[in-house]
Amino acid sequence: MSSKTTPEQPLPVRTVLQMVGGWIGKLGTVWVEGQITELTARGGTVFLTLRDPVANVSARVTCPRGVYEATLPRPVDGARIVAHLKPDFWVNKGSFAFTALELRPVGVGELLARLERLRQLLASEGLFGVDRKRRLPFLPGTVGLICGRDSAAERDVLENSRRRWPAVRFKVEPVAVQGPYAVGEVTEALRKFDADGEVDVIVVARGGGSMEDLLPFSDEALVRAVAACRTPVVSAIGHEQDNPLLDLVADVRASTPTDAAKKVVPDVGEQLTLIRQLRDRGRRVAGGWLDRETAWLAAARSRPSLADPVREVERRAEQAEQLRDRARRSLTASLDRAQDSLEHLRARLVSLSPAATLERGYAIVQRPSGDVVRLASEVSPGDELTVRFPDDRVTVRSETAT
Repeated sequence: MSSKTTPEQPLPVRTVLQMVGGWIGKLGTVWVEGQITELTARGGTVFLTLRDPVANVSARVTCPRGVYEATLPRPVDGARIVAHLKPDFWVNKGSFAFTALELRPVGVGELLARLERLRQLLASEGLFGVDRKRRLPFLPGTVGLICGRDSAAERDVLENSRRRWPAVRFKVEPVAVQGPYAVGEVTEALRKFDADGEVDVIVVARGGGSMEDLLPFSDEALVRAVAACRTPVVSAIGHEQDNPLLDLVADVRASTPTDAAKKVVPDVGEQLTLIRQLRDRGRRVAGGWLDRETAWLAAARSRPSLADPVREVERRAEQAEQLRDRARRSLTASLDRAQDSLEHLRARLVSLSPAATLERGYAIVQRPSGDVVRLASEVSPGDELTVRFPDDRVTVRSETAT
């Protein structure tokens, strides 16, 4: 169209709108799924807004009253439907809307089947894995609470948490917990708390309701937002029997908002009792150890070496004296035996000595060389000989041999 128009030759508005209407008319009909918001009836027409279940996108729909009343059960505000729509463009007003040709409510069975398919898809991606779940801090400094405005869930969490630990601090983010705006507001609150460095744990709480009321907490976008959080998330949606997908992806699942308070903060009374028990146990252990050490010390002190150390010294001195006397006696006996042996040897030597023989009146004749002359025939005339007596000797010369 821009190639056929110029500032000098513009097209009138009616022509442009007719062309737009022609293009839209060529689109034909389409089946669309969404959630009803702002449902109103005027005359023979029902006006409603059909909102995308995930994105913040909506479209206006006009539905003939006959088509609306023919739908059983009749759709209400917040219901999810599948609609057969025809796009229409009103040239006179330049506005666009859909005209509903047929409405079909999404049944509970179909919703459950869709949730099961979504659960299997997310589970296959590992979003529900136990290994990715984080432990809650023992005592969080600040708890971020996402809940409905002035809701019973908010009161349950705050009152029970402060009853358990009065010093706990909360940051509360009120949001829509059902309807078309719930997913967007809860997701935004999650991101806000996750970016807040003071928030140590996030609690998403809502009271009980129908399955349709709890559908926002099984929304794929919200589940992925929780999986992407760096801060631990506690899911406290509905009652024990309710099990939205948020319970599976959260780090901790609480059966009720009251149970969430018990899981998030410890009970000060229980902790004080535990401290007293541990303190008493420590005293018993330390007391038992001291008693054992005292008994050992008393036993050690009662030993003779410590009870009367001087007596031990005296005993050792007596032992030393006894060993000394024993050594002396042993040495004296050894010397006496050696003396006796020496005397005996001496007597034997004296009795066998040549001097003893000389003292009995004998003499020894020796040559100058010291050789003993044993026979007279060994002496020649003129040989010089030495005659040895016990005390002295005399030199003689032989004359003749006899």
